[in-house]
Amino acid sequence: MTFAARHIGPDPDEQTHMLKTIGYPSLDALMDAAIPEVIRWHGELDLPPAASEEETIAELRSIAAKNTVATPMIGLGYHGTFTPAVIKRNVLENPAWYTAYTPYQPEISQGRLEALLNFQTMVTDLTGLTTANASMLDEGTAVAEAMTLARRASKSKSSVYVVDADTLPQTLAVLRTRAEPLGITLELVDLDGDSPLPAEYFGLHLQYPGVSGAVRDHSALISAAHSVGALVTVAADLLALTLLRAPGEIGADIAAGTTQRFGVPLGFGGPHAGYLAVRAGLERSLPGRLVGVSKDADGAPAYRLALQTREQHIRREKATSNICTAQVLLAVMASMYAVYHGPDGLRRIAKRVHDHALTLAGSLAAGGVEVAHDAFFDTVTAVVPGRAFEIVEAAAASGIDLRLVSSDRVSISCDETTTPSHIAGVLSAFGVPVSAPAACGAVPLGRTSTYLTHPVFNTHHSETSMLRYLRKLSDRDYALDRGMIPLGSCTMKLNATTEMEAVTWPAFADIHPYAPASQTVGYEHLVSQLETWLAEITGYDAVSVQPNAGSQGELAGLLAIRGYHRSRGEAHRDVCLIPSSAHGTNAASAVMAGMRVVVVACDDLGNVDMSDLSLKIETHAASLAAIMVTYPSTHGVYETSIADLCAQVHEAGGQVYVDGANLNALVGYSRPGKFGADVSHLNLHKTFCIPHGGGGPGVGPVAVRAHLSAFLPGNPLLPGEHHAVSAAPHGSAGILPISWAYLRMMGPDGLAAATGAAVLAANYVASRLREHYPVLYAGNNGLVAHECILDLRPITKATGVSVDDVAKRLIDYGFHAPTMSFPVAGTLMVEPTESEDLAELDRFVEAMIAIKAEIDQVAAGVWPVADSPLSNAPHTASSVTADEWDHPYSRSLAAYPAGVDRTAKYWPPVRRIDGAYGDRNLVCSCPSPEAFED
Repeated sequence: MTFAARHIGPDPDEQTHMLKTIGYPSLDALMDAAIPEVIRWHGELDLPPAASEEETIAELRSIAAKNTVATPMIGLGYHGTFTPAVIKRNVLENPAWYTAYTPYQPEISQGRLEALLNFQTMVTDLTGLTTANASMLDEGTAVAEAMTLARRASKSKSSVYVVDADTLPQTLAVLRTRAEPLGITLELVDLDGDSPLPAEYFGLHLQYPGVSGAVRDHSALISAAHSVGALVTVAADLLALTLLRAPGEIGADIAAGTTQRFGVPLGFGGPHAGYLAVRAGLERSLPGRLVGVSKDADGAPAYRLALQTREQHIRREKATSNICTAQVLLAVMASMYAVYHGPDGLRRIAKRVHDHALTLAGSLAAGGVEVAHDAFFDTVTAVVPGRAFEIVEAAAASGIDLRLVSSDRVSISCDETTTPSHIAGVLSAFGVPVSAPAACGAVPLGRTSTYLTHPVFNTHHSETSMLRYLRKLSDRDYALDRGMIPLGSCTMKLNATTEMEAVTWPAFADIHPYAPASQTVGYEHLVSQLETWLAEITGYDAVSVQPNAGSQGELAGLLAIRGYHRSRGEAHRDVCLIPSSAHGTNAASAVMAGMRVVVVACDDLGNVDMSDLSLKIETHAASLAAIMVTYPSTHGVYETSIADLCAQVHEAGGQVYVDGANLNALVGYSRPGKFGADVSHLNLHKTFCIPHGGGGPGVGPVAVRAHLSAFLPGNPLLPGEHHAVSAAPHGSAGILPISWAYLRMMGPDGLAAATGAAVLAANYVASRLREHYPVLYAGNNGLVAHECILDLRPITKATGVSVDDVAKRLIDYGFHAPTMSFPVAGTLMVEPTESEDLAELDRFVEAMIAIKAEIDQVAAGVWPVADSPLSNAPHTASSVTADEWDHPYSRSLAAYPAGVDRTAKYWPPVRRIDGAYGDRNLVCSCPSPEAFED
């Protein structure tokens, strides 16, 4: 059997049955009827023919063998680390964790929400601040978000942002990218020199320790910044903070950074969980996701996403950030690293790292080599006039990578994996002997405050205890390993085991993103192939995989358009047209790219209103930069007017951005780069099988036509390159083997077959449910694309049963709900994907039909709407086994509704959660054990 046959759920006989149900003789006939001819492509993708799983693994091993795993002592915020085996096996390699979706249905996400609350507590404890979010994309983007947060919250009217010259260079590159479109002026200040601070500035960024390794007392600078109304961000190394004074203790307003060295592999740059923490008073300005503690219907503590967790959909162009995601899987790993080691274990690791640095510095000094800084944590900068290149080469010859700072300076960073033999190898490259081990001296600015005092960080230190804790949390969640997750717009398809296999191989996992090019030949080959294949699939000319989320792909694409217009002397083009139905991040990204958002109306069928489009183009023709449109539309329809839309925008001098969120309905049948689009971002975590990991990681490559290729993101450390949107040259490169393997195993025919199966599944569901729930939008011949919207508004109006009631009742039936109230309030958007077989599709359909029958009981007055199986859903085991039961329906109906397998029942751990209570009483760190006593 081919891999494609294993990836695609419905077999040929099942597909024949589904086609008969919706009235088509073949899949080709269905696709001909569904896809407008104006965008239809009848060619064949120029991709390698499908390889078997065994052949693909063999090819990946060959590619990996071209990489060289050296000892990384480069630093730059990326460090060697040991992933505890119990975490590697039971989180990183466990589908119960990596196939879960964003916890928008918190009742069935309590395990990962608890892990994220642990992450937030870990960050706040170590930084000494009050609130941290549930992770950011990487350190560079976290610092950039801190800059814009400071601008929003600062009392200063200045547009100047002061940056420590000892900042990580890749972070500085991302800051420059983010600052310029927003009119922010970066001013670099050498804290070792005599550079004065400007008279006015809205924010100050400090690196702690600096990229050179220097540890400085920033207290006076922070006080000076506060005196002019500026806010201060400290980019801090969390491992160092186990020994160094916390940023919050010296007055910092914001802390940002990465948790990579807490057990997360290097992965050639990612994915890694960045962090962002703030002092009291700034928590409601915090971008990204925030986990809070609330209570369920029984008053029991329960976790859920808090505050502005989907603000892009609510505030659109007024959103404070386009970050609508996190790095959940990596944040879980980092938090569990802290749980496993505990405060004492982390301190021991940090002291060992620091001791190695002390030995290194002492030996260099004893050998006559000047050490640049007296105070440091893990990084030593040696001053070696004219000898730097020679020393770096000598170390490389012994398998150790150092950082070439300049012709006169070499930087050496120690980490958890450093051994005495590594130190001896480094010193040999300098031509000096190892001195007697340095006594463990006092760390400068030593920390005296406690951290990680909560019991969770002081309990699970044996592997047995850790294993059981991880199992307990995963049992509280619902992921693809349990059943279908039919989320519209999110494409929760199979993440095959073979696709995942190479991610943890050392030749992919243990490569530093700034390792010498000679050591990364395999990675560069894989990246180049993947970019070429993605360009072929989409019909574009060039692709960059640097954006490490869909939101960053949006930004990168818009920045390419901005750069193109400016290169042509048309910097005045700054209007971005966005349909009212668009994904909320579109508007936020446009603002971040320095554009003005103008909304285009949609008609009653959910399509772009072409009359309103023409009017808006005419009004803004002279300043039109771009239009952002999702295709198929956000409403799940192939709009027939897309080619005309592209032509009108081009005629007015604008560029067309097609959001690739729904590419799963196009692959093999239509190519955006050939039907009029100029740029798209692609979601590898949707169409191309990188798993969602509970809400991240994601990869959002940007694809462009030739005239925009010069404006793609570039290597942050190479001069002359264009903007960098992520801190690493290829973003989250460590998970690119997943999509590479998917494309290699599917081949051109398999990819087209997957698209056809996805469209077939959506139309099958729509066809079977249409008589029970109105399907809100349809396109050609009454067909939908790869998703359909079920309209519950008439039901709610007639009965009082809400979309929330249906979503929560689906949990009792053993399902994750479809997407709620997006893009239309009061609806459910269903995307079954190609990976679900007919039995699972029917199980979902029959659950929805059974729920409609329950709604009819409410309508008939059999149950009051406020005390029905729907309003009380989900039902926990404790609620249906309670001594008292005073509901007008049976316990059996509550727990085991029609079609539920009593031997494989999923029990939600909490009842329906009161979200408003959690927002009014914001608690975003681990609650005390006493909170659970009752």
